[in-house]
Amino acid sequence: MRIYITHSLRKGDEEMSYKYVAIEREYGSGGTAIGKQLSEATGIPCYGYEILQSVSEKMELPVTDIQQYEESNTNSFLHSIYVFSKINSDLETDFLSNENYIFLEEQKLVKEYAMGGPAIFVGRCAANALEKSNVLKVYIHADVEKRKNRAIHEYGINEKMAGNIVAKFDRKRKNFYEANTGKKWNDWSNYDIILDSGNLGIETCVKMIQAVM
Repeated sequence: MRIYITHSLRKGDEEMSYKYVAIEREYGSGGTAIGKQLSEATGIPCYGYEILQSVSEKMELPVTDIQQYEESNTNSFLHSIYVFSKINSDLETDFLSNENYIFLEEQKLVKEYAMGGPAIFVGRCAANALEKSNVLKVYIHADVEKRKNRAIHEYGINEKMAGNIVAKFDRKRKNFYEANTGKKWNDWSNYDIILDSGNLGIETCVKMIQAVM
């Protein structure tokens, strides 16, 4: 059983209360299911795929195209563009690549959803957009064989392709996170809680995050 708490979750003698939860997850670790079940248990809205859909509608591009742009996004300069855009609100976006623009739009949506009150975010580098807010940063991982098994039996992935699919999406998420934040995706010092969903199970992970919130 692996449970890591990398930062103090107490402030003085009083427990901290988090307004937002930002979940990053390995493919097949059940991070999306954890976010949704946490939402059901707390009544707090959860956003993940919804952000993709909103960007898709705004750019008038299919979600699959948005995902392909994300996959090809390995430009480490993007983070500097984002920081600059926060300083200069009049920044022209015409010169940005589609990959750059998609990320900026996703970050704006995370902030917009956050303005509505407490929220749970799955992926999309949400903690980056909420870095100055009261956000609990969670990383969900699991043994690769258990993730392959979930991909086969829950996601409907072909058994022969499961290993390649897991590796592909892990690489995609790693590249997207690192290009957009300037941080290492699997550097556990970037998170407050690291949970092994393969050993703990989805429901236990949900209960543990809820207990910290």
